[in-house]
Amino acid sequence: MTQNQSGATPWEFESPLWHLPYNIKNKKSIAYIIGVALGDGNLSNPNGRAVRLRITCDKKYPLLIKNIIKNLEIVFPNNKVSIVDRINAVDVSVYSNDLENILGWKAKGGSKIFQKVSVPIWIKHNSTYRKECLRGLFQTDGSLYFDRGYVMANFTSVCYTLIKDVEEMLENISFKTKVRKVIDKGKTKYVIRISKNTEKFIKIINFWKL
Repeated sequence: MTQNQSGATPWEFESPLWHLPYNIKNKKSIAYIIGVALGDGNLSNPNGRAVRLRITCDKKYPLLIKNIIKNLEIVFPNNKVSIVDRINAVDVSVYSNDLENILGWKAKGGSKIFQKVSVPIWIKHNSTYRKECLRGLFQTDGSLYFDRGYVMANFTSVCYTLIKDVEEMLENISFKTKVRKVIDKGKTKYVIRISKNTEKFIKIINFWKL
């Protein structure tokens, strides 16, 4: 792959999806699914032939589950979206050999932490796609709650590279935040809390969790 004068490869400035068979109108759904997958998704290749994306969803959010399924069907119109019922959750999954290119990490590359997963640059540089991705991230690894009568939102991840991406995207929509490091049972996680202008934030990214 050639480099330009800045030393960057072309896909850093253009969408890395240009070679995939998806219509441009589907990129909002792709950005949303990337956010969901970065939050609660897992890649594997169980049959050695096709990569599987599995998204684990809590059953107490039935509308969110339906929305994830709908967007997966938009992104992969020719692929079956499957559901595995568990005690308190469901696994929503789809097989596609385009998944690694879309998401930016590998099924057999180790954990998302090890692979230092991040939000694709084409999403960061576009306000519409950035908001779609943020909604997917917050709907999976984020929460809405009340503290002393005020609505709050937070995002939690064990992946520092992802946390920094979320922090950057929030700053791009005028929300300055601080990353808090938490040690829980010997494991490190990072928390971003939105405590000011939270209702504005909810409106901007259309954040809901039902």
